[in-house]
Amino acid sequence: MATPSLPGTVTLTRDAGSERLVLRGDWTLPFYEVLQKRANEIAGSIGAGVEVDIHDVHAMDTSGAFVIAELLGSSRTQALSQDEALPAARRALLKTVGDAIDTYCKGVRRKRDAGFVVMLERIGRAVESFWKQTLKLLAFIGITLQGFATTAWRPKRWRVTSLVSHLEQTGLDAVPILALLSFMVGAVVAFLGSTALAAYGASVFTVDLVGFAFLREFGVLLTAILLAGRTASAFTAQIGSMKAREEIDAIRTLGLDPVELLVLPRVLALLIALPLLTFVAMIAGIVGGGVVCVATLKMSPSMFLTMFQEDMQLRQFLVGIAKAPVFAFMISVIGCMEGFKVSGSAQSVGEHTTSAVVQSIFVVILLDAVAALFYMEMGW
Repeated sequence: MATPSLPGTVTLTRDAGSERLVLRGDWTLPFYEVLQKRANEIAGSIGAGVEVDIHDVHAMDTSGAFVIAELLGSSRTQALSQDEALPAARRALLKTVGDAIDTYCKGVRRKRDAGFVVMLERIGRAVESFWKQTLKLLAFIGITLQGFATTAWRPKRWRVTSLVSHLEQTGLDAVPILALLSFMVGAVVAFLGSTALAAYGASVFTVDLVGFAFLREFGVLLTAILLAGRTASAFTAQIGSMKAREEIDAIRTLGLDPVELLVLPRVLALLIALPLLTFVAMIAGIVGGGVVCVATLKMSPSMFLTMFQEDMQLRQFLVGIAKAPVFAFMISVIGCMEGFKVSGSAQSVGEHTTSAVVQSIFVVILLDAVAALFYMEMGW
């Protein structure tokens, strides 16, 4: 009567300071997955002086011998092949597999997850990704400027209808939210300024604080950040949806230039809209600060306007408004570029829309910091 086939087992026993590893059952190919799993579970607990007993192994083929060799190592496997109590065929199989592993299977050592090395690797990948993204942005800026240079002297190729439509979407529709946001920020700045300056008896200079803040920085910065979240995302979603529906491929098939048709009107619209919105934000912020000054400092509106007119120079306004076209160009270019990078799925549209917003805000703040350093060095 034939012995039924049972998957091999591995048992490790310890007593009186000695270890004994006993292998039983069938170590053959049909049970390879089970054998591999059981061997992996016990592999880390086998000591160097363990005694190995494989006399109760019923059947063994090359796959089973390979698992045993992986578990014990080639040297112990070859030592088992010298056991005279084992059948000659089994000893020859163990010796052959042990020699093969020692000769050909050097083993692949797993990489240890060293925290510092992993951190450096991630930093390197981030820097590489940032550099590639910067090169792509510079290339797209060049393509956009080339498109402007090509169509500027050809009025028949101007997309006036598209320009007006995008002006309404990016400019006119953003006025209410921008004016309210700037008004509230202006009120907060005035309130904090008056509270801080009151300790020095200089609350009256809250007027100058509000004026400098909104003419030089807050007006253009609030506008740019708002449009980076509102308009850059819209540009990416619009162009990305067209890319997903293969409409851009259809445009190229018709012999039209997608940059001229889709990018230039959006860039030009934002170049016009953002300086105008910046002016609205400046006025709204100053009005918000003025309301707080009148309400908390018992200052009359005429006094607020008189101080503002005497202390604020035209240069402060020009310093702030000069940054608006640069911000507008970068926001619109990034939004359009991310739209063209959409791969074709709805998930890709969402990912690149998020990327457009993050990149736009990052670039706006970076350029604003660079401009502030430049103005400081120039004494403006």
